[in-house]
Amino acid sequence: MNPTGPNPFGTTAARRPPAAGLGAAVLACLLVPTVLPAYWVYLAVTAVVGAVIMQSYGVIVGRVGVMSLCQVSFAAIGAWVVLWLNAADAPGGFLLWLPLGGLAAVPVGIAVGLPALRIRGVNLAVVTFGFAVAADIVLTANEFPGMADLTTLERPALFSDDGAYFVLAVAVFTLIALGLALLNRTRLGMSWTELRHSERAAAAHGVSVARGKLAAFAISAFIAGVGGGLMAGQLGLVVPGNFAMMQSLTLFAVAIMIGPHNPEGAIMGGLFGAVMATLLDKLGLPQDLGGMLFGIGALFALRSGVSQTDFTRARKRERAARRFLAEREEAAAGTGTGPAGQAAPVPEAGPPAPPQPAAPRGEPCLTVSGLTVRYGSVTALDAVDLSVPRGAVVGLIGPNGAGKSTFIAAVTGFVGGYQGSVALAGTPLDRLAPNTRAARGLRRTFQTTSIAPELTQYEYLTIGAGRHLDTAEADELLDFFGCPPGRLPVSMVDAGARRLLDVAAAVAARPAVALLDEPAAGQSAAESLLLGRRLAEVPARFGVSVLLVEHDMDLVQAACSEVTVLDFGHVIASGPTAEVLADPAVMAAYLGTAEPTAV
Repeated sequence: MNPTGPNPFGTTAARRPPAAGLGAAVLACLLVPTVLPAYWVYLAVTAVVGAVIMQSYGVIVGRVGVMSLCQVSFAAIGAWVVLWLNAADAPGGFLLWLPLGGLAAVPVGIAVGLPALRIRGVNLAVVTFGFAVAADIVLTANEFPGMADLTTLERPALFSDDGAYFVLAVAVFTLIALGLALLNRTRLGMSWTELRHSERAAAAHGVSVARGKLAAFAISAFIAGVGGGLMAGQLGLVVPGNFAMMQSLTLFAVAIMIGPHNPEGAIMGGLFGAVMATLLDKLGLPQDLGGMLFGIGALFALRSGVSQTDFTRARKRERAARRFLAEREEAAAGTGTGPAGQAAPVPEAGPPAPPQPAAPRGEPCLTVSGLTVRYGSVTALDAVDLSVPRGAVVGLIGPNGAGKSTFIAAVTGFVGGYQGSVALAGTPLDRLAPNTRAARGLRRTFQTTSIAPELTQYEYLTIGAGRHLDTAEADELLDFFGCPPGRLPVSMVDAGARRLLDVAAAVAARPAVALLDEPAAGQSAAESLLLGRRLAEVPARFGVSVLLVEHDMDLVQAACSEVTVLDFGHVIASGPTAEVLADPAVMAAYLGTAEPTAV
């Protein structure tokens, strides 16, 4: 999201967390070196270095949801490069070597991330852990630079003691945290959140899944490499045991439990690894208590499905949203009007709307010719022809199993290997990936929504639009489709409103054609009728043609000027809505009645 664009609760709320974080960092830099004993200052440095490495888990595990078990290996690469530059007496000094160590880990991170383009879940975890095992073997067989002659790394004079080095480590952590916070406001950062919940939905919004994943691996490897360089600076010399493969597994579990994609989570992760054992010893408590606390936290994460910091932030966000709604209702009560941005009232259920009149057919915007999809011996679509004129709403109906969703999936690129052709404004789209077709102007929705609950509706619209979307434009879309106020997090929006939000996000991109797969599912008869009337206005109001897949004939009549009917993968009728719905073949194959009725 553009920093000047819409945010969950206004600019003030968006600025508080960075300001609070900077204040805490400055306070820590002032107090820790001067108040704590030398041993505890050393532990504090260890905690901050661990927090930097945890931030790499925050990118790849927390933001993208990839099971990577080799982040500590990237840290080893950063440490190795920094120590090699030190042993070679390279120019520039430690402050230059530190980012160079991070950059050295980037190509390795991209190479490790390549399998993520084909596999995911446990299979990807095995691949990344295999890399960690291989790295562990190589590091054990080969000494780190400087070990043979005990050439230790000398810190810069300004950061020679542990207290000053703590300040440097905090500065590095803060810079990375601020950089990631800015990245979260960009389309790439928000697309990572969508990738974690649904790669198909992200691709339908024009997001390159491959580019997003590889970027996450590269950035996380860079951060881990910087963390490894910081560790080398702290210790002077490192051994393979500092980057053992099991540490990657342990830190991955901590990341799942705590959520290091939030700065406070990364700090908690660093403290857990650096201070817990010593703190329990100082308090005279058994070391097993740390494992018990870890187990309880892990059980909480598994039970709730979110990390501890995500859970805490979600509660705060929802409380702020409820306060916003309460203030809005009070303001509305004081003026005697409905709240600003209130969803359009749902009309009372009445007789079905008359079919949309057949306007003169314009030039085709989307042209599908001879589309055939086979799954083995089963033919899902058989030489289907369909076109969507510019500025029109066209319906695609048929009984369950007729091939409607397969048609949308093939046209938008989610089903490959089809026969026939798909062209948008005369430009062939065949052989293009789904995200490329979406970027060319072909957007779709799914029967089941997969929207990240931590996003606000504003943020989701921005992802869908693929561009900067100001508040006024977002509010217009939400009001038009009857969605709740845009500042609300998706976690507070019901299933029906989420489907409408999905439609609004598809239209927000201003594509040439939006393909809507049963957007009225779960809506009442009155809500469905209202949606049909709104969809009929979409081409004129937003410049978007619509292909609508629906079972509700009232909605189809209200929205569509033309209808195509599929039955067992074949087109059995196509033309103006009134004529098609009155066709005896359509009644027999689909409606099963003498006259059109809601299904």
